[in-house]
Amino acid sequence: MRILIVEDETVAYENLVDILVSIEPDVEVVGNTESIFQTVEWLKRNPLPDLILMDIHLSDGLAFSVFERIKVETPVIFTTAYDEYAIEAFKVNSIDYLLKPIKAEELQRALAKFRKWTQSDLMHYFARYTQLSVEQKYIDKLLVPLKDKLLPVNLKDVSCFYTTDRNTYIYMKDGNIYPYSRTLEQIYSLLNPVDYCRANKQYIIARESVTNITVWFDSRLLITLDVDVPERIYISKNKAVEFKAWIVNGPH
Repeated sequence: MRILIVEDETVAYENLVDILVSIEPDVEVVGNTESIFQTVEWLKRNPLPDLILMDIHLSDGLAFSVFERIKVETPVIFTTAYDEYAIEAFKVNSIDYLLKPIKAEELQRALAKFRKWTQSDLMHYFARYTQLSVEQKYIDKLLVPLKDKLLPVNLKDVSCFYTTDRNTYIYMKDGNIYPYSRTLEQIYSLLNPVDYCRANKQYIIARESVTNITVWFDSRLLITLDVDVPERIYISKNKAVEFKAWIVNGPH
C-alpha cells in the first residue's frame, strides 16, 4: 500500500511512520507534504498513492482547501488534534477520522476499513468529494484583554504574532506589543491566508509587513519585517518556494 502523509509537524509525522511500519510492514510512505500548496503540487506531479493520511490543520490553512483546488482521486484518512473539524471531514465521506495522538489500534482499524472497500464503495466515495464546501470566515479584528479592558485591534495594523515559552505576543506596526492568550494554531485558523503566513513554529507574519527577504547560506530565507522582533525569522528550505509565491500572489 502506497501512502502519502500530509502533516506539518515533524514529530507527528515520524510517530505516524513508526506506527505504520509496526502495524503494516508492506506500507510504503511515498511522500510527506506540510501545506495545502505542497499537497496540491505533489498530487499534480506524482503517481496517485493508494491512500492519504491528512492532518486537517496545516501550515497554510485547513486541509479541506486541497479539495477546492484539485480533484483528489485518492481516499483520505483525516488526522487532527481538533475534534471540531469532524463534521467537515465526514462531509467528504472520509475513510476515518483519527484524533491525535494517533493510537496504533485506531489506525489499524481505519486501514482495515479501507481494505474492505469495494469498487462501488470507492466510486460513491469520490462522488462525495464534489460536495465538499468550506466557507471559511476570517476575522479582521481581535479583542485583546489589557487589565480590566478589552482593546480592539485591527489586523491590518498587526505585523506579526510571536510565541515563546507558551506565551503569545502581538507585534503592532506602531511598535506596541500586546500579550495574547491564544496559541498560534488557534490564531492562524482565524486569519486569511492571503494576508498572513505561518512562517515557522514561532511566527505568523503579515504579508504587507515583509520589507526584505535574504537568501541564507543553507537556502533558508531570512525575513525582515517593518518592526523589530525578538528572534530572527527564518523560512525553511522546503517552504521557501511556497513562501516566495505567497509574497507575490498570495496562497495557491
